[in-house]
Order: sequence, then structure tokens, then C-alpha cells
Amino acid sequence: MSTATLSGTCPECETELTVPSVVQGETFSCPECMLTLRVEAIVADRLQLSMVEVQLRDWGQ
Repeated sequence: MSTATLSGTCPECETELTVPSVVQGETFSCPECMLTLRVEAIVADRLQLSMVEVQLRDWGQ
């Protein structure tokens, strides 16, 4: 039994990514630059990815 994989390119570091089947809206981290990415669309087994802005807590320091 084979598992379907999808490919895409990290918009930050341009690393070519191959991931197991994901769905639109799902997030994962780039293994190279550790940026959190969101799957915006899947077109012809290619992922269209965008960066997710992470809000850091202000601890008042």
C-alpha cells in the first residue's frame, strides 16, 4: 500500500518539501527553517503554501 505525497516549496527558504497527504488549511513546519506554513491550495499535487504569523506573548518584561 502506497501513501500519497504532495510537494511544495517553502516561501521563506525555498526548500522543496514533500509531505504526506494534507488538506487545505492544515499547518506544518518547514524542517529547514522551522517556519510554520499553511496549505492555501492544492493544485495538481503541488502545495501552495503561505507563512503563518505567530503572535508572541508580551510578558511585560
